[in-house]
Amino acid sequence: MNRFFVYILFSEKLNRFYTGVTTIELDERLENHLLKKYNKLNFTQKAEDWIIYHFLECDNFSLARKIELHIKRMKSKIYISNLKKYPDLGLKLLEKYRAS
Repeated sequence: MNRFFVYILFSEKLNRFYTGVTTIELDERLENHLLKKYNKLNFTQKAEDWIIYHFLECDNFSLARKIELHIKRMKSKIYISNLKKYPDLGLKLLEKYRAS
């Protein structure tokens, strides 16, 4: 059975977050970013110190993608910090986009 994740990486070097979607295990996805296995234009190529900051497991890829885009539209470090600090925010996102 496939698993679907929205994940947020953090780089201390860049003091930036990166949000993505994956169907592979998060540790493997992080390793792929660190080993620079993705396109040379991928933003994560700019640092080597990415960590998994936060993630949400979703029911399907479509739901994960909607939540990823929502987080990216927010363009806010505070919003991302609050997602981790207040788990209910993630649950509300899951509910909101399941219903749409």
